[in-house]
Amino acid sequence: MIHPSEPSIPSASPPVRKSLKERFLHAFFFEVIAIGLSAPVAAWAMDKPVFDMGVLTAVIALIALFWNMLYNAGFERIERRFGLARTLAVRVLHACGFEVGLVLIVVPLAAWWLAIGWWAAFMLDLGFLMFYLPYAFFYNLAYDKLRARWWGRAPALQQA
Repeated sequence: MIHPSEPSIPSASPPVRKSLKERFLHAFFFEVIAIGLSAPVAAWAMDKPVFDMGVLTAVIALIALFWNMLYNAGFERIERRFGLARTLAVRVLHACGFEVGLVLIVVPLAAWWLAIGWWAAFMLDLGFLMFYLPYAFFYNLAYDKLRARWWGRAPALQQA
């Protein structure tokens, strides 16, 4: 069990409530833009057709969506069973576990789909990870700013 004195990540304010439609559009545009940016670069880096890489990135996005739902459900059961608090260490463990699971799914798929070795598929997946980490940060930052401008509400981190 994680030590109880370990710091939790405080929430600056309650999250902004979003409709199901808004959540869908947020996720949809996240993936469309990500695929549009990453597929051509990955195709060039791997010397593969853009179509093949586009299909692979779209399939990976769908796998990540379903893996996220399954993984979170399982992780939350473990949290409840062992009484874990959502400390920084637990959140890091959660994120690392998710990525390890995704690698175990994506690497064999990429190796098969692109007819490449496992090491090349692993390096490709590492490249996607290096893209998605900053991309997710900046996409959500931009989304919050645009949302505040369009709907007149402050993003979750600035709302009082």
